[in-house]
Amino acid sequence: MELGLACATFGLIAGGLIGGPIARRLTTKYKLSGDAEKQAFLPGPEETSEAGPVTFNGMIDSIFVLAICIGAGAAVNEWYGQRSDMPLPGFLTAMFVGIVITNGLDIFKIELHKPSISLCSDVSLQLFLAMSLMSMQLWTLTGTLGPLLVILFVQIAVMAVFALYVVFPAMGRDYDAAVIAAGFSGLGLGATPVGIANMHAVTAKFGASQKAFLIVPLVGAFFLDIANATIIKAFLAAPIFQNAGG
Repeated sequence: MELGLACATFGLIAGGLIGGPIARRLTTKYKLSGDAEKQAFLPGPEETSEAGPVTFNGMIDSIFVLAICIGAGAAVNEWYGQRSDMPLPGFLTAMFVGIVITNGLDIFKIELHKPSISLCSDVSLQLFLAMSLMSMQLWTLTGTLGPLLVILFVQIAVMAVFALYVVFPAMGRDYDAAVIAAGFSGLGLGATPVGIANMHAVTAKFGASQKAFLIVPLVGAFFLDIANATIIKAFLAAPIFQNAGG
């Protein structure tokens, strides 16, 4: 368990470290930039003066919608688990409920207070990163630290090359593609919140990218987890694992 947690946490750190240099290299080499005046993604309350300050009612509404997503997502997860032998992560069904609620509010022209939602998002992201770092028990890894670091550095190199020479060209070689490459590096080595943090840092310096904040969270936190659950189940069903279990 400690080895798995350490690998995951090292990945979180590495994913946060390489996103910025990748974006800087791409933006400098191809002379790319976004619109620094236009914050196309949900801005934090400190980043804009147009949406107004965070309000009490806005925070209550945001927390209420978040509670609905968690509660309804848990119910959906339990219902799905009773009808399928392939369990899904709890946050995945909560995110699916959130997608349904968001699109439903758009259909009925109901708007939530964006600065309040952004504040909840920023606090949650920082808590996630802090809890991940605090949970590391490095003293349990003294015997495997060398091989673990070798594996980590190889993964960093592979991820950087893939982001630069596969993700960036595939996404169109523009500024949005550079931001997506930075987010992908954080997502690939760490987790979706790390990729989002990378993109926030890049767009704060070079300008907004609406496409990146649509593609990376949707793919990284929804479609990717469905694919992971399917792939892991297929691996565990392979004869080599069945023989090892016997």
